[in-house]
Amino acid sequence: MTEIRVSPVKNRSDMKRFINLPWEIYRDDPNWIPPLKRDVRRLLNVRKHPFWDFSRQTLFLARRGTKVVGRIAGIIDGNYNFQFDEKMGTWGFFECMDDMDAALALFSSLSHWAQEKGMNALRGPVNPSLNYEAGTLVHNFTYPPTLLMTYNPPYYGKLIEAAGFKKEKDLLSFWVDRNLKVPEWVTPLVALVRKKKDIRIRRGNPRSFKSELALIWELYNDCWSKNWGHVPPSEKEAAEMGRNLKWIIDPDLVFFMYYKDEPVGVGFALPDWNSVLKRLNGGISPWKLINIVKYKNEIRGLRGFMLGVKEEYRQLGFPMAAFDYMYRLLRKHKRYQYMELGWTLQDNDPINRLFREGGLEIYRRYRIFNKPL
Repeated sequence: MTEIRVSPVKNRSDMKRFINLPWEIYRDDPNWIPPLKRDVRRLLNVRKHPFWDFSRQTLFLARRGTKVVGRIAGIIDGNYNFQFDEKMGTWGFFECMDDMDAALALFSSLSHWAQEKGMNALRGPVNPSLNYEAGTLVHNFTYPPTLLMTYNPPYYGKLIEAAGFKKEKDLLSFWVDRNLKVPEWVTPLVALVRKKKDIRIRRGNPRSFKSELALIWELYNDCWSKNWGHVPPSEKEAAEMGRNLKWIIDPDLVFFMYYKDEPVGVGFALPDWNSVLKRLNGGISPWKLINIVKYKNEIRGLRGFMLGVKEEYRQLGFPMAAFDYMYRLLRKHKRYQYMELGWTLQDNDPINRLFREGGLEIYRRYRIFNKPL
């Protein structure tokens, strides 16, 4: 058998192979959702995407003969290492055939690179940080992913662990069906919370998108400030994310929570555009743009993208009220049949317990791995 050769991405031809590899790996997988190639290309572009203003990157391709059989990105997140005073290298955008030699060679090259840069550990996958897609799917491969959630073949966990990585943290998601039967005790408790005069919830204002987006990021950074691994996105990153969300967000699915007129929490769901992405198959062309309106009408689900309350207000019943509000959003819009809530950290006991007591079960697990160097 031809030996594996790993080399850095050096030119446009290599980058094209890096971006196109998933179409080979998932050729016969009906659950895979192709990303837009232009979005992947921009996210990896160190001159254009603001994440690379403070981070470093290297991209590797693994070849068996002339055939590309694997890829990986080595990442050093400068903001993360500064905030946590660590020397952590990260990796992401990992895709590989069921080829143990290829995977081991990729992770070996990655480890050498990270050590040369002075890192003492590797963590992943993050694409390229926890503010984006993260985690290797390790439980429930039966259905397609929802928007901005990862998906991979079942054998990825085996390849990663063979390279010396161990579980560091699981990310959980929960499934909400519009026919969910909420436990009887929930309704009167939520009613009590909503009757409190100092508590109110308002929907997003589509006419003030820029200011609403600024409030979302302000609350996001506050509510998640003590979460494991959380690093606030830079102002340029937030603006980039906002431009991307603008085209898919539904203002009716955005809500803010207030206590005595102070904003203390935020939540929003996104229409699950993955059914549209499936049809686009990685590309945007004039005729596909014409049909997007028709494809949009086929969307039948939601991704519960964000749900957070400032720590000092969580004991006032806001998380319960937020969960109830999200469930009522699903019920209100007849076209939507489901919502995937997530992700949450495996050890975020209050929110995970709230979901379970509300009648939900863990739907999927996405794993973050770690390896000392």
